[in-house]
Amino acid sequence: MREELITTIESIAARYPDRRSALLPALHLVQRHNGGFVGSEDLAAVAELIGVPVSEAYGVQTYYSMFQRKPLGRYHLQVDTNIPAMLAGAQTIVAHLEKVLGIKVGETTPDGLFTLSTVECLASCGTCPVIQVNDRYFESMTPERTDALLASLRRGVMPDLPAPAHFGSTCNVLLARRGTPNAADIEVYLADGGYKALEKALGMTPEAVAAEVKASNVRGRGGAGFPAGVKWGFLARGTGKPTYLVCNADEGEPGTFKDRQIMEFDPHLLVEGMAISAYAIGANLAFIYIRGEFAWIADILERAIEQARAHGFLGTSIRGSGFALDIIVHLGAGAYVCGEETALIESLEGKRGNPRLKPPFPAVVGLYGSPTIVNNVETLASVPYIIEHGAAAFMRMGTANNFGPKIFGISGHVRRPGTYEYPLGTPLETLIEAAGGVVGELKAVIVGGLSVPILTAREAAGLALDYDSCLKRGTMLGSGGIMVMNETTSIPEVALRAIRFYAHESCGQCTPCRQGSHTVEKLLERIVSGLGTPADIDLVLQLCGRIKGSTLCPTGEAFAMPIEAMVTKFRAEFEALVS
Repeated sequence: MREELITTIESIAARYPDRRSALLPALHLVQRHNGGFVGSEDLAAVAELIGVPVSEAYGVQTYYSMFQRKPLGRYHLQVDTNIPAMLAGAQTIVAHLEKVLGIKVGETTPDGLFTLSTVECLASCGTCPVIQVNDRYFESMTPERTDALLASLRRGVMPDLPAPAHFGSTCNVLLARRGTPNAADIEVYLADGGYKALEKALGMTPEAVAAEVKASNVRGRGGAGFPAGVKWGFLARGTGKPTYLVCNADEGEPGTFKDRQIMEFDPHLLVEGMAISAYAIGANLAFIYIRGEFAWIADILERAIEQARAHGFLGTSIRGSGFALDIIVHLGAGAYVCGEETALIESLEGKRGNPRLKPPFPAVVGLYGSPTIVNNVETLASVPYIIEHGAAAFMRMGTANNFGPKIFGISGHVRRPGTYEYPLGTPLETLIEAAGGVVGELKAVIVGGLSVPILTAREAAGLALDYDSCLKRGTMLGSGGIMVMNETTSIPEVALRAIRFYAHESCGQCTPCRQGSHTVEKLLERIVSGLGTPADIDLVLQLCGRIKGSTLCPTGEAFAMPIEAMVTKFRAEFEALVS
């Protein structure tokens, strides 16, 4: 390994309390340096440098989908084919690439220029189809735009192919600067009142800041909807160990692309929210665990952190307060299950992202065995408004027990797919109208990301989009990822694509999820192909019923509930495919 790489890895490792945490960053660094893969010799060198056995480094490398062990083409073309992409015609793009390049998925062109792959959700649900070329996204792709992309790449140039993105806000809290030129720059943020909330917080006691967040009843925007202030109150005190704050930016749920908007277009909002939250809970070191596919957004966050540090909003004594805080941006490497907080912690520690058994919960025994709070991007980005304007102002948005603004990502069969910030409790019809309305006739909708039960058009009528209202309708708000399906949609095909995602993403640690997901996948393949029987449909439902509540982490529920709902509510479509 080259000396400059060793020096860089050592500098990265020095930032972490445990140098093993540098394993993923080191593998990313070496892979970029090698042109897209980490061979066995480099893996051994990294393992020795970090101080872990080669076998463990190999286990980590092979766990994450983004780490390659063999050379690929100069340009790795990865097409997102998950449900929002499927609804947007991603298979047309895959077929076009296969035809133009003369290769199949998984192959490399004879000249070594292109490798073609299909991948799971890239959090580009509102701008599908998307092709990821190495570390860069090309969105809203058509065959014509794909041809232009290939022509430019053949000349050795990564082209600039901007794609229109739809967004809107009636709250102006989380998407207030979306669309503002240079919004990611600190000067723009400061000119708009940025970091005033942090200054105010530093004039309060940490207990008062935490009490204000708790009083706002802001519910976690990562999917579970648990009150953030209550979660902070679970922190173990007097342990003699440091407290850590971790921002969960591993946005991997199909249909979900909201957190990306904050990090990419308003990174200082997140940095300020983290600084206030860290002050409230007594954390002097915080982490942003961001999905590996968001490498360019990680760079944006790094620049924002540098700017914040230069202006005294991070460092050894923030604004002369005596409170110290540093933030580390940590890239994941392609594992949906790392969105679960204990799996995220394991990954951040440089391990395979296998969920831990709970209890103990992270607030008691978390990162490096210390008390840890894990909050979602959107949750933390809500904190500055709460502190600057007060809990009462925050609670004037939304409905009872469902307060504040929410970013909804709308994809599928609407005319203006995108992200829309509205108060919790906004009617689903209002959001769909903001997105330009349904293309065709509404057949079904998923309102909270792929892991929640589907709703028929009739069930969705008049639905208020908040946590409690969704529960009453037999579904969940989850991440607020709304996938709209019209009359052309085959629900059995949607179910098959959904279970393929979960079977691919299962960490394999517990049998109901590992075996159950693949068994359901095979049954749905038989049904969709016309080779199944009515008994296969019953067996899918039986398996889903047994898997719910029997897995180590929520992933089992995440596929059992939606598959069960699809089969139950649209059973006639499944029965029409079997003999």
